[in-house]
Amino acid sequence: MKQLLRITFLLVYSTGFSQNDSIDTLKHLHKVKVLPVPAFGYTPETKSYVGAVCLFNLNLYQDSFTRTSNAKIEFNYSWNKQIILETEWNYFFKNEKWFTQGLLHFSKYPDRYYEIGANSADSSELLFQSNRIKLQGSILKQIEHKIFVGVGMKYMDYSKLTYFNELNTFTELKAQQSIGIKLIILRDNRNNLLSPTDGSYAELATSVNKSNSIYNQTTLDLRKYYSFNKSYRPVIALRFYQSSIFGSGPFYDISILGGDRMARGYFYGRFRDQHSTTIQVEYRMKIAWRFGLAVFGGSSLIYSNPAILKKANIKPNAGIGLRFLVDKKENTYLRFDYAIGNQGQNGFYVSFGESF
Repeated sequence: MKQLLRITFLLVYSTGFSQNDSIDTLKHLHKVKVLPVPAFGYTPETKSYVGAVCLFNLNLYQDSFTRTSNAKIEFNYSWNKQIILETEWNYFFKNEKWFTQGLLHFSKYPDRYYEIGANSADSSELLFQSNRIKLQGSILKQIEHKIFVGVGMKYMDYSKLTYFNELNTFTELKAQQSIGIKLIILRDNRNNLLSPTDGSYAELATSVNKSNSIYNQTTLDLRKYYSFNKSYRPVIALRFYQSSIFGSGPFYDISILGGDRMARGYFYGRFRDQHSTTIQVEYRMKIAWRFGLAVFGGSSLIYSNPAILKKANIKPNAGIGLRFLVDKKENTYLRFDYAIGNQGQNGFYVSFGESF
């Protein structure tokens, strides 16, 4: 693990800073910055992986009203023979009158599936492979200061499901497609989209989706940031996230814990059910030069019905992370996190920007 970190730092330094911290594609206007970095890392879902990621920081208008936008293109190949190609964006139009965000994703993905529920046993594990296409996009209009309302769409396609010499006993685990239309209400006054140190974020989104049946998905995402002493720039970040599915949704679209952004330390998809609630707290601070440190933890609930919550439904997580500043002007960090959960769950993550 230490060797992996050292290699990654050397590659970031040699590629990301050899041209004054980034490749400035518009040298005179300084409107677009490109940060190309070889990707090395480990997550519970992929195990070790290699690839490349290119982050774009977009400051096209250079006024005091419009925050910096960003976009990302990423390709990874994992030791699990997973192929992942993904691009996503968050873009503000001039004076933030409009805002758009989206995701395009393709992967050929060997994966693990467990039965639905907070108390699913490790022995229920089923190995399978699928091709995955995810298309998401939304457009929002600012109606008040930093308050946006808009609509979005989502299309997901899990195809060519095959099983690794095992009998599929899960009737819900099958090739499916779904399409949905979403209504979004957003209040976002964070000072930075990738590495916020001040402000807050509140999003309520609800969607009507069609797969084998019609179902509703509703999420509530609340975040708050507090900054203190300027010398070490400590920041306390808080997050509350609620996801609920009403109706019979596909296995891939019900509430899921784990991954890089939600309850780090758990395998993405290890626990899934109709509802999930997550509370996360993170303390971040600068330590020296371009380096920073973060400690974080929280607790999550996964359940089918709020009326039958049990202690066993609680899934705690905790971890520590290292930060490396790759763009001083835009305060963009490369993040290295190690987190643990219960039942022997753990994960190591490498990514641009904070988890939330």
